[in-house]
Amino acid sequence: MKIQIKNARLVDPKNHRDGVQDLFIAAGKIVALGSAPADFVAAKVIDASGLILIPGLVDLSARLREPGFEYKATLESELQAAMRGGVTSLVCPPDTDPVLDEAGLVEMLTQRAKAQHKAHVYPLGALTVGLQGLALTEMAALRQAGCVGFSQAETPIADTSVLLRALQYAATFGFTVWLRPQDAFIGHGGVAHSGALSSRLGLAGVPVMAETIALHTLFELMQSSGARVHVCRLSSAAGVELIRQAKQKGLPITCDVGIHHVHLTDADIGYFDANARLTPPLRDQRDRSAILAGLQDGTIDAICSDHTPVDDDEKALPFAEASAGATGLELLLSLALKWVEDSRGAVSLTHAINKITAAPANLAQLAAGDLAVGSAADLCLFDPSARWQVNAKSLVSQGKHTPFLGYELPGVVCTTIVAGHIAYARAGSHDAAAVK
Repeated sequence: MKIQIKNARLVDPKNHRDGVQDLFIAAGKIVALGSAPADFVAAKVIDASGLILIPGLVDLSARLREPGFEYKATLESELQAAMRGGVTSLVCPPDTDPVLDEAGLVEMLTQRAKAQHKAHVYPLGALTVGLQGLALTEMAALRQAGCVGFSQAETPIADTSVLLRALQYAATFGFTVWLRPQDAFIGHGGVAHSGALSSRLGLAGVPVMAETIALHTLFELMQSSGARVHVCRLSSAAGVELIRQAKQKGLPITCDVGIHHVHLTDADIGYFDANARLTPPLRDQRDRSAILAGLQDGTIDAICSDHTPVDDDEKALPFAEASAGATGLELLLSLALKWVEDSRGAVSLTHAINKITAAPANLAQLAAGDLAVGSAADLCLFDPSARWQVNAKSLVSQGKHTPFLGYELPGVVCTTIVAGHIAYARAGSHDAAAVK
């Protein structure tokens, strides 16, 4: 379909573009900006006056819960949530059931995702068989099947010799290893940040050194192997400083942070609110301040939703027994805009949009995250002046649990376009009739 989006404010951090311009789509690609190409006749014209058009969001951590955990969520429900949130590309961890440690399982997941005709799904393959930290997977075969990297999800490898071999294997083929920095033993079984609040509440703590010890070990193994590593969901001030130093030394390392840690601290646990039971745990204000500084100076490359839908029964338990996780796909854009609002001018809209579009696309090596002519027409059109309230009815994800329940957030997605077709149009919006 040929589509013209007119009068939109285009914000494209990768190409340093921010201004009102028309955009033209044909054959799934952006074919022109400003003026229509010769002989272009739009089948659909969207008047986006007062709206902002950005590249489709790229989310580096979204659990879709298939295969194996369909009682928590399904591909259909979570990809629809992605469309509501303007997320057009997402990376999913390998901790499904069965684990994504064989090429056939990866191919099955990607084919099922493609059949939904919604967001592009990029799986991470398991680094070790069954995520057990013992035998390495056939990474080359998994990459050929569609994996963009290799991960242990939430299961650290206790045997550093196995991790070293995995990094050496990955380095040989130029693969990126995605690891969350968590010592296998320190903090094991903890449910909250180790500090005054967890002690007062009687909750088992996860100390910051669980993250920093893992990072120190990882840096040594990277220097030995030459592997490229992406650190997932950094959570502490000490961790941010270690990543900053590693980058200054030239280590090939990138990192992200979950959107929850941009806004919240362990104080948001309140009276044992299981919705704030997350992995890694929410830490204190000093850690949050360091994360904000790291996002500003480029130490932290990207922000992800850390979308982890959890069913009602698993969140209805006492805090220490409740399952960790929160829904995030539909909140990622709005919480990034809230970050801009809360900064009172310290964070620009372009900077925030970069952290959820071009920057994650670049580190995951995806052809996404920009509005250049010739790029795939994966787009998000939103109303910056509209606000919405987070509640169970407003979320289409099967997971209804988030620490932000009851919050009023800025930014409402009007239209999500994937590969040139309108995959979502908000009911009552100017182009709702375009969705058949």
